Amino acid sequence: MASVSEVAAVADAERPRGRLERKASAIDHTILSPGTVSINVKGAFIVDADPSNPPTPSDDGAQHDTDIRLPNHISVVSHVALDIGGSLAKLVYFSHEPDSKDPGGRLNFVKYETDQIDQCLDFIKRLQLDFHAQNGSKSGKISIMATGGGAYKYYDEMRKVLGAEILREDEMDCLIMGLDFFITEIPREVFTYDDTDPMHFEEARADIYPYLLVNIGSGVSMVKVSGRREFERIGGTSLGGGTLWGLLSLLTGARTFDDMLKMAEVGDNAAVDMLVGDIYGADYSKIGLKSTTIASSFGKVFKVKRRGETQAEDHGGLSHESREEDNDASHSQPVFKPEDISRSLLYAVSNNIGQIAYLQSEKHNLEHIYFGGSFIRGHRQTIQTLSYAINFWSKGEKKAYFLRHEGYLGSVGAFLKRQPRNWGRRNSFEEYPVVRPTIQHREA
Repeated sequence: MASVSEVAAVADAERPRGRLERKASAIDHTILSPGTVSINVKGAFIVDADPSNPPTPSDDGAQHDTDIRLPNHISVVSHVALDIGGSLAKLVYFSHEPDSKDPGGRLNFVKYETDQIDQCLDFIKRLQLDFHAQNGSKSGKISIMATGGGAYKYYDEMRKVLGAEILREDEMDCLIMGLDFFITEIPREVFTYDDTDPMHFEEARADIYPYLLVNIGSGVSMVKVSGRREFERIGGTSLGGGTLWGLLSLLTGARTFDDMLKMAEVGDNAAVDMLVGDIYGADYSKIGLKSTTIASSFGKVFKVKRRGETQAEDHGGLSHESREEDNDASHSQPVFKPEDISRSLLYAVSNNIGQIAYLQSEKHNLEHIYFGGSFIRGHRQTIQTLSYAINFWSKGEKKAYFLRHEGYLGSVGAFLKRQPRNWGRRNSFEEYPVVRPTIQHREA
């Protein structure tokens, strides 16, 4: 599946040579007081995947996404963050590179289907063993920062399997904190889409409020963000990624969400949807509608099926025996290709989300609209459709903004909850208080 992220180049960043020695006292301090770790984001850059060798799911179901290199962070980080949603579990953790001559490390991004939560917990157990091996006997077990509905649903199981401290964080709070981090701290993370410029990167900036977050997971939440820790859920829709996944699992032979996106990539929605051109025979330029504009999603299905039934009736009907033969043939040669169905439904769900997002932005006077959530997955058609919807309804006055790590907003926000204030380059989290009754937090 072609991904927009494959066209991105590696950002220019300083890469200091020579590994800096981590002092034992600093390691011990971090292990005993994990909440005082300060992540050094100076020179951070996204490690782009090799287009000739795209990441593929591992045998245990893990799907690894592009890492963020932190060349100047050399301290130990003794926690991981897990955002467990209805469809996917998204994991973020920091790792040093012991075999590298360069200092620093990287933020790693891994996701599992929530149905494979056991494999995800096994992966975290391996991270615990690696952490213990690298940092000595005092390291103990890493702490787990958990958010999403699964942080509650699987809480007892996580405690039993991992034997670690599980700190549950508010889902919406983590989403906003994660998005603020990406917007303000990571170069070449936020981008807009245009047919002539498929990936135009926005500069990381500090002046970001207010904005609208459209988080598309199994369902869709739309959140107005007015400032640090100032946000309100203003709407949403139940027609989200779970809708697409559920209906396509009924209508096609696809077994995974990525399989569905691959089918949509090669499908032709015009075989299923009724277009403006099907009604007018051309563009309806007076009201700005092209002939290829969708007038009715799945609008051709009834007409095509009815035409087949009429033809059968006109030929004197079918005997019981011939009906069985015709039914067998229809199963082996479906009238509508699964690829076309996939593309049509992807457009239907994406267009609906895009229009509702625009209406919410108008109602609340919000110029910037950020789309996040695992529904997008860097998929070109999804991004193109959402961008087109915002551009069309706003008459070009507003843009849709996307992120290369759009599915990890919650898990990154939970990861950052373990940090002290004033650690970002732009002090972007100075008003996010960190309060833990069992851990004493100090400025790093």
